[in-house]
Amino acid sequence: MFNNNKILVVIPARGGSKGIPRKNIRLLNRRPLISYPINIAKSSEYVDDIVVTTDDSEIASLSEKFGASVIMRSEELSGDDVPLDPVVYDAMVKKEKQTFDEYDIVVTLQPTSPLLKPSSLDSAIEKFDDFSIDSVLSVVDDRHLSWGYDEKNQRYFPNYIERKNRQFLPKDFRETGAIFITRRHFVHEDSRLGTNLELIELSRQESVDIDNYEGWWIAENYLIRRKVAFVVNAYDEIGTGHVYRCLSLASKLDFHDVLFLMDEQHQLGIDIVSNYNYPFKIYDGEDDLIKILRQYSPHIVANDILDTSKEYVTQLKEEGYFVVNFEDLGVGSEVADIVIDAFYEHEAGEKNVFTGYKYYMLKDEFYFQPQKVITQQVENVLITFGGTDQNNFTEKVLDSILSTNYGGRINVILGLGYDGLEALIDKYESNQSIQIYRNVSDVSEFMFKADLIFTSPDRTMYEACSLGVPTICLCQNDREMTHVFANETNGFVNMGLGVDVDKQQIIDQFISLVNDYELRLEMNRKMLDIDLKDGFENIWAIVRERYRKFELKRQKHENIQ
Repeated sequence: MFNNNKILVVIPARGGSKGIPRKNIRLLNRRPLISYPINIAKSSEYVDDIVVTTDDSEIASLSEKFGASVIMRSEELSGDDVPLDPVVYDAMVKKEKQTFDEYDIVVTLQPTSPLLKPSSLDSAIEKFDDFSIDSVLSVVDDRHLSWGYDEKNQRYFPNYIERKNRQFLPKDFRETGAIFITRRHFVHEDSRLGTNLELIELSRQESVDIDNYEGWWIAENYLIRRKVAFVVNAYDEIGTGHVYRCLSLASKLDFHDVLFLMDEQHQLGIDIVSNYNYPFKIYDGEDDLIKILRQYSPHIVANDILDTSKEYVTQLKEEGYFVVNFEDLGVGSEVADIVIDAFYEHEAGEKNVFTGYKYYMLKDEFYFQPQKVITQQVENVLITFGGTDQNNFTEKVLDSILSTNYGGRINVILGLGYDGLEALIDKYESNQSIQIYRNVSDVSEFMFKADLIFTSPDRTMYEACSLGVPTICLCQNDREMTHVFANETNGFVNMGLGVDVDKQQIIDQFISLVNDYELRLEMNRKMLDIDLKDGFENIWAIVRERYRKFELKRQKHENIQ
């Protein structure tokens, strides 16, 4: 009841829907469509009674199970061409006879608007606080450049004076059909519209109307939409790959809401994310991070910060988040819901840990780059050691190659975190065969043109593998030594810990590979035998399955309480 006004919600639901057969009992995100308006009305602060008017016994049975009363309408009110006015009037009159009472306000809710929020319904009802208001209808801002048609002169004409971007056009509202509320004395067999109207503007999400399968698909995607928080950083010690992986993930979560959370001490990662225009927030310490998470209230927290502590992940779990960690060898991995580690090929033996190359996510640009065709001559060498190259293997390899008789082109790609750019340029600027680039946007093109690549066994090794470019790896640290994908079986030459490899060893390996066409052919074949293009699908399939179980378990727990 609102201001002593007794409120009835009428939900029209025929059994003979044409656009989507049996639409009202069809499962939308595991719930029948008819259940949505019933639950919306039940969640309202003001609704007194809910009635479903239908001609279908199955709809009637389901409606009663979800908490609504039912009015079975006559055949005369069930045809395709029957408007809603007489249907609503019939349901109202019959319900009043059942209750021996009269309602003050009648609300029509449509099953075809399942994304309506109870708070929007209540806001619409609250407009009747103004006694001059007779009816309230829901609308959505639908401004756009539109055209009309003059039937008499058979000519098109613009419905605007001046062409402008959409955001600068005057507001133009379209009825959504989600909410139609009228004072009782305006509800008749041929009308439900009062004299003095008020509108309530809905978001585009709430205004989704299911008239066809396209609308159904949109509504279902909204219903499974989740908030995902990426906790990730980039700095010299860990490089930039973690940020780029999360950016790749975010780019594929089309219908989901994402937020990046970055440590204020690591500007490198902040700069990268800001350049991609994703929303982000900066935190100062773990307590501040938890505070921001509480404000955002994500469903899923994805940590790409290497090893985590049990205390940190346990706190996330206690907050009710589903936790996904990447490359986590810390004790926090024991309590995370899922741990994904593409770099480690061994079986972890833990039910929540998934390892191996099939969980690596290629950047989008590698999906449409052609595979490498090996030629007799090595005429283009690429040197790229990630975002920071903390051991400066770039210079070490350059000096090694230059001490040979190699006369081809050498491309060097440096990351944003590389220290000593100017010194490197000064040292080699007189050598016309060397071209130095920093943080290029089309790395796949450089890799495809290369006949041989020097890199670390990190993300670049997978990218080289996807194209089939023979690759020599030098490990930056002990952790990279465990990235065993870079091995002979998969088509790589792995020289081990780079600080222990001297220049002569690099020279010998380089000369050997340049002169061995058959070996480079074999490396190419081994690489191209490996499928690296399903990484996101493999990761998301696990997240989707485990998260569904997580939600069901939580719902069961809430129902018990």
